[in-house]
Amino acid sequence: MEFLLVILAAFVAYQIYVMVYFKSEKFNTLKRSVEAYTANCNDLNHHIQELKNAYVDINSYDYGKSTLQDNSNYNFKRTEWNKNIKNRYVHNCSATVCKNANDQPFKYLCKYFDIKVTEASLSSFEAVLNDFDAAEQGKVLLKQEHDSIVENIKNSIPAMIYRFNKEKLKRKLGFEQIDFSTLYFPVYTFQYVSAGGNSSAKCDITLDIDNLNRFVGYLSTLVKFKKSVAGQRALMTSALREKIKIRDHYACQSCGISAYDTKHLLLEIDHMIPLSKGGETTESNLQTLCWKCNRTKGAKIIA
Repeated sequence: MEFLLVILAAFVAYQIYVMVYFKSEKFNTLKRSVEAYTANCNDLNHHIQELKNAYVDINSYDYGKSTLQDNSNYNFKRTEWNKNIKNRYVHNCSATVCKNANDQPFKYLCKYFDIKVTEASLSSFEAVLNDFDAAEQGKVLLKQEHDSIVENIKNSIPAMIYRFNKEKLKRKLGFEQIDFSTLYFPVYTFQYVSAGGNSSAKCDITLDIDNLNRFVGYLSTLVKFKKSVAGQRALMTSALREKIKIRDHYACQSCGISAYDTKHLLLEIDHMIPLSKGGETTESNLQTLCWKCNRTKGAKIIA
């Protein structure tokens, strides 16, 4: 019992010590010394969140809304009816369609979520892939930058706090939390619920980085590139993103900042003539920009 009291007293004393430290002038001076770095990291974090919003808003057919109540006796309840979800990301279908969607997901995604097999659709999904890819890379680079900044001031931080309260230390320094979840990837569902309510099945199609790369390739085999010379056209895939960065020596073509000189630099691929203004996904129309220059450029054409 005495041992537990000693442990409890030590724990309380340590928590008081941590609280006092984070309120001390010494810590506040240290915080002010890295304010510019934390502000830059938080700005990048906001940019990553913006990139995550680049999804393609595709819908299934709208069959209207309703409310279903099963007033049957307990032994006759149609339990599977409760799984009959209605929203714009769910297509309610037969068991056959659900099975076929699992076998040929892209074909059925286009057919039942009304995705037109056109170059415009292909360009839209390429743009989404480009932004999602940058967001995923950005999360990793941002964490590395957080860790690097904290490591550089390690000698000015009490060893116990650095070891046991590193995440709290980052928050107190002003770093915003990085969202590492992939919940922003759109998920489209084919759902079957039997009329009797006794069986159900579903097929989920998640448009993550890998599936978006595959989907872009799938669409490209079906689309005729009317604007492209002799049908030749680059596909904005993860592989092409890396190819353009290598060509541009991992340097921003606007401000000149380079990943070789600046660690944890998020580089993005930009259409010099934006797709919205008639630009195409061709290597000659693509350039590497740092995230700040790309965000500033937006849909502008820079000569």
